[in-house]
Amino acid sequence: MKQVTLLLLLNLGSARAQPASVPVGVTEHLGSSVPGDLVLRDERGAALRLGEVLDKPTVLALVYYRCAGICSPLLNSLATVAERTGLRAGRDFQLLAVSFDDRDTPPLAEAKKRNYLAGLSPAFPPDAWRFLTRDAATTKRLAVAVGFGFRREGEDFIHPAVLTVLSPQGKITRYLYGVSFLPFDLKMAIAEASEGRAVPTANRVLQLCYRYDAAGRRYQLDVTRLAGIATVAALVLFGAVTALRGRRKGMVEAR
Repeated sequence: MKQVTLLLLLNLGSARAQPASVPVGVTEHLGSSVPGDLVLRDERGAALRLGEVLDKPTVLALVYYRCAGICSPLLNSLATVAERTGLRAGRDFQLLAVSFDDRDTPPLAEAKKRNYLAGLSPAFPPDAWRFLTRDAATTKRLAVAVGFGFRREGEDFIHPAVLTVLSPQGKITRYLYGVSFLPFDLKMAIAEASEGRAVPTANRVLQLCYRYDAAGRRYQLDVTRLAGIATVAALVLFGAVTALRGRRKGMVEAR
């Protein structure tokens, strides 16, 4: 497991806090499984056991429906690419949006679902994208299982933006970070999930170059962080060059 703290993907919203010891960001749990005994509520308030829902590759988005920040761009991007993968929703994969705000209700989830389905083609099966809710303890178990850390600040919350891809057996196989996704990346992640192959995330380091400006509610290039990364890289390169020169000098003197 690798600790990945995504300072760039922070957002303010309202939800119940996790303990302060839980870091904001994502701790990848590739190869681990989500708890299949979790019981969530669908848009009609009906109970759904997570293990029974996960019967195909699943793209999980932990969000909350009152979110005025990055949750909407994330779900909008997911809606856009879901129909551009060349795969059939409901047969080859499904989408799950789960709110970690226990104040979100099934009627609100239904309204969210209705809004997103309205932007999709009529061929998109309504049951292929579920919007689920439940109490804080239940959704916290799911968040902890996938390594999703969030923290409350006053009446608001800081959390990462990430999609977690699950196999039909509930195994975590891929993380997709950010609020914008390519159809090819999603298609490959779904294909890997169908085979149960857990694949490390290659592009997450790029996300460390940005930070979330809470006051302006926008993302900014973090020049300070970039300078720090550049400095560290320069020091490593300098050390490597110095060591190499010293080694060559030693070889010449030995001759």
